[in-house]
Amino acid sequence: MQLAKAKSTMLQFSVLLCVLLCVGARGQQISSPAKAKAYEQKTPEERGDVIDRVVAIVNGNLVLESDLEEEERFTKLYPYNISATGSLRDKALNRLIDRDLILQQLTGYPQAPVTDDQIEAEELDLRKDLPGCAHVDCTTDAGWIAFLTSQGFTHDELHERLRQRAQVLKFVEQRFRSGVRVSDKQVSEYYTKTMLPQYAKQNANAPPLDSIHDRIEEVLLEQQVSTLLDQWLKTLRDNGSVRLLRRGEEAP
Repeated sequence: MQLAKAKSTMLQFSVLLCVLLCVGARGQQISSPAKAKAYEQKTPEERGDVIDRVVAIVNGNLVLESDLEEEERFTKLYPYNISATGSLRDKALNRLIDRDLILQQLTGYPQAPVTDDQIEAEELDLRKDLPGCAHVDCTTDAGWIAFLTSQGFTHDELHERLRQRAQVLKFVEQRFRSGVRVSDKQVSEYYTKTMLPQYAKQNANAPPLDSIHDRIEEVLLEQQVSTLLDQWLKTLRDNGSVRLLRRGEEAP
């Protein structure tokens, strides 16, 4: 029986800020003024224009439909611990908003840059752990690139997401975890009240407390950090300006 670690799933990356794409129909010929006027009176969808809709505004930064679609694709790609309840789209949008709020706080915050070696190490872990790689050869560079392409990502896009993820996690570590402490009493209570009943339900012998003390401590640390992070993000939302736009609603 494995002891699951509580990990933040917010992270998730590459938010395109303050960009609104509106590509007109190219190569179309309007042969007369009357036709040209009729063309201009059509809606963008009727003209065949490609519009990237704004779905949220976070303290003036735009979150686009394409950002949301990319986040949903990445969610399927990356092995997050996602609960079965709730809309995947709503969860992806909330992650984008939370991530944007955190990235805004990173401005001016002293932090060592994420190195290429760190990104490559994270990528190697992905190639070993991704469920989708069970059916393709992600161990080879060619197979890995082909897999990413099939999921709608380029190699550079993945690296940018992993870099942003590492920056966010490092900030959370520095901002919250340094002040969190777990006592031996808390570890003992978790072992007695949480772990032992779980093993008893499965008619299994629990490992000695000494052998899993550090693992329990890590779980309790992550739980406390997650609680502090949630409270902090709620404060940022309450004190900032987060606006969700319904379909058809125009950004101000």
